[in-house]
Parts: sequence; structure tokens; C-alpha cells
Amino acid sequence: MTNTSALSKRIEVVDVLRGFAIMAIMLLHNVERFNLYVFPGGFNGMSSLDRGIWDTLFFLFAGKTYSIFALLFGFTFYIMYSKQQERGADFGGRFLWRLLLLATFATVNAAFFPGEVLMLYAAVGIILYLVRKWNNKAILILGIIFLLQPVELYYFVRQLLDAAWELPQQINRGMHGGVKAYLNDGTFGALVKGNTTIGQAWSMLWAIENGRFLQTAGLFLMGLLIGRKGWFADLVKYKKTWLAILIVAIIASTVLYFVRLEVFMDKEYIYRRSIGVAVDMWWKFYFTFIWVSLFALLYKTVSFQKIMSPFKAYGKMSLTNYVTQSIIGSILYFKFAFDLAPKISVTASLGVGVVLFLSQITFCNWWINNYRQGPLEKLWHMLTWIKREDGKLKLARVPVKK
Repeated sequence: MTNTSALSKRIEVVDVLRGFAIMAIMLLHNVERFNLYVFPGGFNGMSSLDRGIWDTLFFLFAGKTYSIFALLFGFTFYIMYSKQQERGADFGGRFLWRLLLLATFATVNAAFFPGEVLMLYAAVGIILYLVRKWNNKAILILGIIFLLQPVELYYFVRQLLDAAWELPQQINRGMHGGVKAYLNDGTFGALVKGNTTIGQAWSMLWAIENGRFLQTAGLFLMGLLIGRKGWFADLVKYKKTWLAILIVAIIASTVLYFVRLEVFMDKEYIYRRSIGVAVDMWWKFYFTFIWVSLFALLYKTVSFQKIMSPFKAYGKMSLTNYVTQSIIGSILYFKFAFDLAPKISVTASLGVGVVLFLSQITFCNWWINNYRQGPLEKLWHMLTWIKREDGKLKLARVPVKK
């Protein structure tokens, strides 16, 4: 089951993919104003340029970049589990502790950003612990079930069989007013209190009620399977595999895009909330694999490796970058600090995102040239491998210099 070639050295394409995803998240979060959704003249008052930028970024990245992270989260679990398995240890219990640590990071991140994704990963990650000893076929079947969005399909079929049946109310919709209230309060204290209580609950319920919870579980399992198959470890050997994935992904995402338009534009609300959610998740799933397979195919070339080389350090420090994005974004756009959201256009906020990205990637390349891990990555590693010696808890040691 374990592909030892995947364990011998760090797989660069995975770091580059993470770096690309965190860049896209930075740009999206800036145009969204980090979930504040406040714009000069209102959302409908955007210029044609603003609208074009908004639509393009959402088409290319929304719901796809988080999916890349989810896929790679499952892949990373495979790497860590397999390394411990080679040493005769079961990584399962340590992984649960690692998820608890991730939930702590998520709480810190949530203090600044309503709608952060780390808590979702910490909760859904338990599925990797449960299936860690399953065979590939069983994991594939469960992953497909998750990705099919069974809850939404049940809603759709139930309505077809009984036209009088009504969809259950979405709890997150009722909570959104409370989220907007504390975001508009304008004080840092209200932001932190609201984000770490109602904000986290709202974000998790939104993920559950809009298909993202099950899709994340499915992507975790797909990432685990990719690790077991060695598809990232040997890009030359699996060139035809990635090419086949790309072709299928392009065809499926194109078809599903137009089906999605039909469902969302012409059908009743109950269809948008049932089959519409499923189709949207399927479209984003296949679009995610367009990005992933393109990187897998292109990364075999020296020219692409040179172009994307700076993204390796950026991807290695993805946790640090994600959390610092939230902190900087809240300071820039929220009322307690600079309050830029109602003052600058979408085009200008994209420019801010580009500047922040360039600043982060420059810092990351300097840092990784001098240190082995990013600050939060190092802390996560040290706490993950904490152990008791002579009756005392000792943190894992990480060499300071490379």
C-alpha cells in the first residue's frame, strides 16, 4: 500500500500547488473584503471593470482553491501516516492530536476572519483517522458517496416524489444577520467575540448546509488515494494518468457549468437548494482537477519549474500565510482599523491583494532560505510531536537553520 518513493524526498509540485492556492485565496479574500462584502456604492454599483474582475476571479478560483488544499490535506496525511508506518508506529492517535492543534489555530484565525476554513478541516479530518487502515477500494467508494452530495440528492428525489414536501430551513441563514451586526459594530472586541462564537458556528453550518462539508471529506479521501497511488511522487510515470484526468475534468466541468446555469437561472428555489447545490459542487470538483492535473503535467518541464520556483517557499508556509492574511485583511478592511471596504473599488482591492501576495512570497523565500519551516508550521510540528520524558513534557526539536 505504501509507495516508498513518495517518502524519500519532499514533493515539490505539492508545495507549488499549495502556494498557488494560497495566492488565489489572497486575491479572492481581498475582493470579498474578507467576507465583509461592503463596497462603495453597494454590490450592484460596481463598474464594468470591477464586475469583470469579480466574475473572473470567482470563475477561476472560488470553491476550487480551498478544494486544492483539501485534496493536499489528505495527501499530506498519507505522507505522515506512511512514514510512521515504516517505523512501526500508528500515526492515528497523534493525528487526532494534530487536528486538535489545528482547531486551536482555527480559533485564532477566526478572531480576525469570519468564514475561515481551518476549523472545517479539523472537524472533517477525523474521517482520515477512521479510514486509515481501509483498503483503496473501500476508501474510493466512500469518497464517491461523499462527493455525490447524498443529502442534496435526497432532497431532490424527495421533492420529485412529493411536490408538497418542503425543504428544511437553513439555520445558517438565520444566523447571518447576527454576523453582519457585530461586523458592523466597528470595535475590535465585538469582532473577536463575534467571530469566535457565532461566526465560527455560522461558518460551519454554512459548509454543512451548502455541500462543502461532504465535499471536503470526499477530497480528503481522494488526496489519500493519490498518495497511495504515487501519482504526485512520479509525474513522468503517471503522465498519461494526469492527462486522462485533465481531459475528463475539462469535459465534465464544461458540461456541468452549463447544467449549473440552467438549474440556477431557470428552476425553482427547491431545485437550486437540492440538485443545484450538488451540481455546483460537482462542477467545482472537476474544475479543481483541471488546476491540479495542469500543474502535474507542466511541472515536468524545466521552464515551468523555474517560473513556479518562488511558490515552493510560499506553499511550505501556507498555514503562516493563511493566518497572517486574515490578520492583515481585517486590519485593512474592517471598521476597527483602516475601514477600506467602503472606500476602495474591487479593482483597487485586487491591487492590494497583489501587493500583499508579493510581500508574502518575498518574505517566505527569504525565510525558507534561512529556516527549515515557517513560524506556525514549526510550532505545529513541535506541538504535534510533543512527548513525555522523565515525567516532563518536551517539545519536538526542529533545527533552526537549514
